[in-house]
Amino acid sequence: MHNEPPTDMEYKKVRLKRNPHRKTPSVVSSHLYQVIQVIILTTLVGSVSSNRPPRFAIDGQSEIVLRLKESPETKVGTLIYTLKGYDPENDPLTFGKRNSHDSEIIRIENTGGNEAKIYLAKELDREVQDEYAIVLTLTDSHYSDQNYVTQSFLLLVEDINDNVPTFLPYQNAIEIAEGSPPGVVTTLEATDEDEGAYGQVVYYLQELDGDNEVFSIATNQGKGVLRLEKELDYERKSLYQLRILAIDRANQGPVNTGTAAILVKVKDLEDQPPEFVEVQAVARIAEDAPVGTRVLRVRAIDGDRGINNPIAYALEANDLFDINPHTGIVYTLTELDREEQSDQVNGAHILRITATELSKTNSQVASMSVRTEVTIIVSDVNDEIPTFGETMYRCEVNENAQTNTPLNFMDQDVQNVVFDHDEGNNGTFRLFLDPPNDLFEIVPELAVNEANFMLRVKNSKSLDFEKFTEVNFTIFAREIDEPSRWSSAHIQIFIRDQNDNFPEFSQSIYNASVLENSEQGTMIAQVQAVDVDSGDFGTTGIRYTNLRGGIAHLLHLNPITGIITIREPGGSAFDREIVSRHYLTVEAIDSVGQGNRNTAQIIIDIQDVNDNAPTFPQRQYETKLLENQPEFETPLQLEARDADLNGTENSQVTYEIVEGMYRANFTIDPQSGLLRPLHRFDFEDLVENSSQRGATPQAGGISSSIREIDLLIRARDSGIPMLSTVVPVLIYVQDVNDNPPIFQRSFYAKTVPEDLPGGSSVLQVTAVDRDGSAPNNAVVYRIQTGASDKFIINSETGVISVAQGANLDPDLTDNKRTLYILTVLALDGGLGNSQLMTTATVNITIQDVNNKPPVLGEMPTLKVLENTVVGTQVYRLHATDPDQNSILRYKLNPDHCEARNEEGALVKNSEYDFLGAFDVDAIEGTLKVIKVLDRERVEHIKLAVIVEDLAAAKGRQMTEGFLTIHVLDENDNNPKFRQPFYRQSITENSINGAMIVNVLASDVDKNRTITYALEGNPIYRSLMHLDPQTGEIVVASKIDHEQHQWLNFSVRATDSGLPPRSSLVDVYVTVLDENDNNPYFVGGAKNYTISENAPPGTRIATLQAADADSGDFGKITFLMDRISSQGKFTIDADTGVLAVADRLDRESKDSYNLVIEAWDNYQFGFLAGESRNAFKQVFISVLDENDNPPEVSLPGSCVLITEYHELHERVASISGKDADDPTTPNGRLDFSISQGNKDGTFELRQVDPWNAYIFASQSLRNRYGNYSLTITTRDLGTPPNIVHSTLDICVSDFNDHAPVFVRPLHNTTVRIPENATVGTLILQAYASDADMGQNALVRYRLKPDPLGSYKMFQVNPDTGELFLREPLNREKQKIHEIRIEAYDQGLPTSLSSDLDLSIYVRNVNDYEPQFIVNEISVNFTEHSDPGAERIKLPDTIDKDQLDLDDPNEAPSQVCYFIVSGNEAGYFQLDPDTHVLSVSRELDREVVGNFTLYVKATENCGNDSLTAGEKRRHMGIEISSRLGGHLHHQPSEIDRFKLSRQLRSAESGEYQLEEDRDGDLVSYESYDGSQEERFQEPNPEKDSTVVKVKVRVLDINDNPPRFRSKIFTGGITTNADFGLKFMRVEATDADEGKNAKIGYYQVGEIRQTLSEGLENVKKAPFLLDPETGEVQLNFDPQKGMKGYFDFMVLANDTLGMRDVAHVFIYLLREDQKVRFVFRLQPDELRSRVDTFRDTLGNITESIVNIDEIKVHENKDGSVDKTKTDLYMHLVEREDNSIYEVSEVLKLIDSHIESLDGLFKDLNVLDTQPAEAQLLTAGPVRGPLFVWLVFTNMFLATLLVVTLALCASQRNGYRRQLRAAKVNIFRGHSSLSLHHTQEPATRVPNTNKHSVQGSNPIWLKGYENEWFKTEESGSIGGQDSLDDNFLAVATQDMQETLKGTAKLFGNGNDLNRTFNLYNQIDKLTNNAQILARKLETTEL
Repeated sequence: MHNEPPTDMEYKKVRLKRNPHRKTPSVVSSHLYQVIQVIILTTLVGSVSSNRPPRFAIDGQSEIVLRLKESPETKVGTLIYTLKGYDPENDPLTFGKRNSHDSEIIRIENTGGNEAKIYLAKELDREVQDEYAIVLTLTDSHYSDQNYVTQSFLLLVEDINDNVPTFLPYQNAIEIAEGSPPGVVTTLEATDEDEGAYGQVVYYLQELDGDNEVFSIATNQGKGVLRLEKELDYERKSLYQLRILAIDRANQGPVNTGTAAILVKVKDLEDQPPEFVEVQAVARIAEDAPVGTRVLRVRAIDGDRGINNPIAYALEANDLFDINPHTGIVYTLTELDREEQSDQVNGAHILRITATELSKTNSQVASMSVRTEVTIIVSDVNDEIPTFGETMYRCEVNENAQTNTPLNFMDQDVQNVVFDHDEGNNGTFRLFLDPPNDLFEIVPELAVNEANFMLRVKNSKSLDFEKFTEVNFTIFAREIDEPSRWSSAHIQIFIRDQNDNFPEFSQSIYNASVLENSEQGTMIAQVQAVDVDSGDFGTTGIRYTNLRGGIAHLLHLNPITGIITIREPGGSAFDREIVSRHYLTVEAIDSVGQGNRNTAQIIIDIQDVNDNAPTFPQRQYETKLLENQPEFETPLQLEARDADLNGTENSQVTYEIVEGMYRANFTIDPQSGLLRPLHRFDFEDLVENSSQRGATPQAGGISSSIREIDLLIRARDSGIPMLSTVVPVLIYVQDVNDNPPIFQRSFYAKTVPEDLPGGSSVLQVTAVDRDGSAPNNAVVYRIQTGASDKFIINSETGVISVAQGANLDPDLTDNKRTLYILTVLALDGGLGNSQLMTTATVNITIQDVNNKPPVLGEMPTLKVLENTVVGTQVYRLHATDPDQNSILRYKLNPDHCEARNEEGALVKNSEYDFLGAFDVDAIEGTLKVIKVLDRERVEHIKLAVIVEDLAAAKGRQMTEGFLTIHVLDENDNNPKFRQPFYRQSITENSINGAMIVNVLASDVDKNRTITYALEGNPIYRSLMHLDPQTGEIVVASKIDHEQHQWLNFSVRATDSGLPPRSSLVDVYVTVLDENDNNPYFVGGAKNYTISENAPPGTRIATLQAADADSGDFGKITFLMDRISSQGKFTIDADTGVLAVADRLDRESKDSYNLVIEAWDNYQFGFLAGESRNAFKQVFISVLDENDNPPEVSLPGSCVLITEYHELHERVASISGKDADDPTTPNGRLDFSISQGNKDGTFELRQVDPWNAYIFASQSLRNRYGNYSLTITTRDLGTPPNIVHSTLDICVSDFNDHAPVFVRPLHNTTVRIPENATVGTLILQAYASDADMGQNALVRYRLKPDPLGSYKMFQVNPDTGELFLREPLNREKQKIHEIRIEAYDQGLPTSLSSDLDLSIYVRNVNDYEPQFIVNEISVNFTEHSDPGAERIKLPDTIDKDQLDLDDPNEAPSQVCYFIVSGNEAGYFQLDPDTHVLSVSRELDREVVGNFTLYVKATENCGNDSLTAGEKRRHMGIEISSRLGGHLHHQPSEIDRFKLSRQLRSAESGEYQLEEDRDGDLVSYESYDGSQEERFQEPNPEKDSTVVKVKVRVLDINDNPPRFRSKIFTGGITTNADFGLKFMRVEATDADEGKNAKIGYYQVGEIRQTLSEGLENVKKAPFLLDPETGEVQLNFDPQKGMKGYFDFMVLANDTLGMRDVAHVFIYLLREDQKVRFVFRLQPDELRSRVDTFRDTLGNITESIVNIDEIKVHENKDGSVDKTKTDLYMHLVEREDNSIYEVSEVLKLIDSHIESLDGLFKDLNVLDTQPAEAQLLTAGPVRGPLFVWLVFTNMFLATLLVVTLALCASQRNGYRRQLRAAKVNIFRGHSSLSLHHTQEPATRVPNTNKHSVQGSNPIWLKGYENEWFKTEESGSIGGQDSLDDNFLAVATQDMQETLKGTAKLFGNGNDLNRTFNLYNQIDKLTNNAQILARKLETTEL
């Protein structure tokens, strides 16, 4: 019976089987017990009654198992199953259920009969309960309610995706500091109560603002790991709203999603500097504003918005302004003075304000700050008068000085300046001389603020030294607005006499001559000059010098006598053949070589001597001579040249043959040098020069057809002594073909066999040729007749051989030919008609041989029975041979024999030796059986028989035939199975008749009928059935895998032969299993341990489980309960390896109870309900690892103890803890002191593993102070964790030391002037205390004395400074004895000590020590050792020393100090000895001069005088040199009040510069209320200061350096001889003679790619040794090409040198390119190097500048606003010069790269330097020309008419537009309000211009441009201020007054007036304006 649900329901899969994993095993067992009772009771009742119990119809299954989807997939009321039963008596049945908790889920309805319906009564929820075990009941009408039949009913609930993932509690707000590195932020976990894929969760991330790249989430072990991927920046984004989605992995149906929201706050860090939000860039304030006036305010905020720290403002060092650090308000600090020049420009002060962030949290990090600048402009007040730099000026001027010659000021460093630093008209003043005169004038006449004035000659004719020698004037400076404000200075002018006559030479040109190669000292010439002046200005003072010229350095000029002699032999300089004439110049200078000079020219002719031997132009001569020819192939004429003077015997050359083996066979003309042979030559008779064999004349040697004759020719001159030169001549004699070949024999004969193969040699013929060279003596051979294509001959060797493929067998010829007669030719290598030949005869005879093979007759097919008796003869072979005397032999050929089996397959002899079964008699040919045959192996045999003729003459002669044999069968083989054994498998419980295996056997015999039978275990045979005919084995009975895993038996096969034969085969049958067994765990422990630091993946154990089933049913899959593992562990589903899945932390959880499930057939049967499982609990204990550092608790502040702390008292307690296991060493601690206890002052005592105490190990007496002990705490784990902590112990001092005075010393005497003012600082006492803290705080007080002297003085209790309290009276008391007490602040008792002082009241120090000179000059040598040079400075004078009233009073000591100029510390000055020396090595090339200011003072304790301090100078002297200071200094001292007398320095190391008078200011005149700010010392005003000028003397320590390592230049072919066209320049950082550089050309001057330079014999260029100028030394000519290069050397006087490479290119004039610039020539020269280098780099070529000159227009006029630059370009690779077209093309190809350069330098045009000539076309007829000119005339007339009309119209329009134009500024609305904004021109003004001018502007003036460029820019009311320059300010209008005076006649823009220079003077924005004008014209 089959149970099916109704058709309207969904299909439910139902399986009836036992359920081994029911949740209520106790209930099931009780039910089974009840079932057993029912069965027993039924049996008993059945034995009594005949009613049998009913039964459930369940097909023999023990349990009903039903699987249903949970609700709402399966709804309540759904029919889920139909029950069926039957009763043997056919009684009606009643179905029911036993009441239980699970039974409420179903409802049963009995339908009557034998069926009942089961409905779902409640909703199914797998998450609440996943299975229900119900007991069903069945009874018939004879059973009572208590008596029934039961059946187990198991309802399994299958999961659907009905649960949403739910997040476990998580942190919904997270704060992350900005800048944090990427890493894990947090971990979230969502759970889904569903199972399988429905319960697995995947996490996704969404950011609400779309920043999805900042964070990421990954799913790991069911958790979502949220990671930070990028660094956060608070300033970019401070808040991230993250949405975490947890989505289950449902692969079908709806997908559920859970959502979690996380708010990530970015914590702001202090990583941004403050930002200024309010800055007033410019502020103004009047210079008379009161102190504290607010100027401006700035405001800044913290750049970190999330922190917003307060801001502190600070102002960089500034004496005038300050800033409120909190509010940012800038205010004045002192009174302002606009004229003060320090740190301001034109009253503008630039203040740098710093805003610093005040961090509230991190004090360790440096505060961040930001800086801004503000400008404060101080407005002017007229508070200064014009002031001269000096009160008196002394000038001098030469007589006859020209007009406008400036006068020289005689005083050094004179201040010829007038200044009034007020602004505008307040600072404008006028200069004039009084009384007025016509001799001199002062410029400028009008000045603003400050002017350097000068006096210049106004009337030069009146300057005559003989009329007057001195003139005196007064110069006045008066303000123009307030004439009452003026000042003056005296001017004294001296007239100097001049040397005004020049020396005159006796001759203007001196001619002299000298023999070449003259010796040293030879006199050449004498020059003489006279001067009409007298004395040294006249003839007696003339000195001859400056001898210049090419050989000047080789000559000596006597400076007094004028005699010129040879200083040293000059080599090539006195070689007439190189230079025949020299040009020199000499100068005569009067005034002993210092005055006027004149020049004369000296021409020196070099006379010739015979010093040059004749020279041949070639190193050797070569010619060719043919054999038997009377003359050379080309006439040979030798020519030698003599460089001596032409036309003399020195240069007359004679030729002769001097050496050679065949010299007698040649002759040479002694005058012309023509060489000829005397007779013909036979080549074969010449001696061969073997050393020269193997080359050709062209290749430098001789070939085999040429032989060499060597001659030596000498050329000699006729001079005295006679000089000669020899040259080799090589004559090559060439062979000709004049000898025929000759055979060695005229007849040859040879016999050969008929079987001679093709290519075999027969014989060789030989012929020779007597010619002496190839190819004339080369012989080749030819067969002329008789070969008949049978023979060939080798053309080179003469070997005759059989032709390839030819057969000499006579039998193959028609007439059986046996003789061949050949005619052979021998030819030589002659060409054409010159070839010669000879013949010879060759006879060849053919000999016959035996070479015919035997013949074998036909053979029949033989039949032989297998197993034939050995020795039986089966056949006889027979063969014949046509040759005579043949010997035949028979044998088998194993290579060609073959055999086949019954199926026709080929049988190899290696498989079966069928050849060994037969034997052939070699002589008789009989075939016999010698081995038994096997038909089953071989049935058909084909034997290959060979017959061989042993009498063959050559080789082997044989014939082969085949004999076929058929083998007949016999029954001699057993049946054989196809397989050696059979293996098969079958599932258990297979149905009967199921095929197991089919066994087959075969028989090789003809009897192939086989029957099969089973043999083996009867039990196995009973389970199977074998078909005896087919061999098929099938199932005969049920097979159980659990009883028989395999079945092994045998099968016998028997054939049908007589007698029959049989064989056996084994059969192995494997019984396959079904899944009917539960898995179970096999052994293994339940308790495991794992270290807490085990990394994920660490293996813990391998769990093993087994299943009686096999295959997938026996394959175990391991699963782990997620709740029990908490995600920390994982198990491998296949291997059962239990491993760590996440980091463990024993401190969080130390043990886990894991539930492990083992499932079989999980992969394929779990979802289908075909898997079985088992459970096991595993306990894991986490072992502790030392992974937590100790935590130490120390006192938070410094532990305070005294120095008298007891040793047994505890100092501090230390406690610690460790999160590791305290029962292990990992949780126990060890304490120690690792640092800070160097002396062992403290010790640590540990009381237990977590506590320790600190004790003092020794007495702390006098060990007060702060101790920082580093406490090292380590746990006892391996490796240990170490923590270092700091314990601060403060050992307080006990007041046990009294103060001790350090300075001044006891009983010190202090001298103080009587007139010292009250409050004067006398000295400063200082005492120290060895105690600490308050115990060491020293205070000072005066102790009363009996005389009451302590009342006269006052001491500062804190600093110890002693001041004067009451006025002194020397007459009343001269010495005051006082006592200063120093006491500390110790508790409880204060300690003290005393200092006794004697204060001596001295007379007033009226005079300071004064220098008698203002300035001293000293010298030090550079690089000298510090201290090696010592210079003592001059002494001072002190008038006070003359007024000492106490004879015992020693004069005051004077000390010197450097107060300025030694900031770098190069010098040191001993204050006592006044010796100046060097403290650092000097380098003149770094700093060559120093200016030191040295101050002399009696205050020797003041060793730190600096230029910026404010001091008051009091004459206080302390005998112990302690405590004296300078305080007040007079505001001004007239140092010339007392007269001084100049005196020389004793050491001679310095000079006294001036002689002036001056008085010292007495002390009584000092006003103590005034203090002078110490500025740059001025010895003119302060006689206590002297200026020391230090000059660093040079040594030669720097080599010269060329400005470039490569110099390039070019000369055109039309350049003049002697042109200086370029200069090589080197510099030397030294000075004087050490920097004198000499230039020399080294090596040869090389020519490359040269053409037409053959006649340039001498050096083509000369290098000036002094200037480095390169001079052209030959005449370039058209057609010359190439370039020169040579090396130049620059060395100084010490021999230091540098080298450079010079390249000079020859070019044509038309190879130059002209660039037109909108620049002045001077401007272009300053920037031409940049232009050249940039152009060369871009074009990758060498750029040489040829010329720079003012631009010339096409009409010949000069345009000074433009400059023409001529250059040429050279290819870098081959040094060829670019043509102009190539240059222009090169520039065009790089125009984009050159655009910026051309714009920057205003390049207007690029064109050829020379205009291209126009070429005339073909001549037209007169009529054509007349028509062309007529049309051109009419067209020109029309154009002119139209142009005039348009010009007239445009002129009126321009005038109208110019009249209406307004001032144009920028588009800013504030332009008119800001007068300092530069005004610009009217837009497009150029549109109203003709030739660059405005017509309205020009009409307002006369027709004249600017008279001079130096004229001032003063304009009038008609100027272009509103039209052209748009100057709107009143000041500019004042400046432009009188502009009309600047214009003259004409409107020509091309005259000398420079428009752009005038624009520079007329506007402050000239550069922009000029650029706009240039753009307009371009």
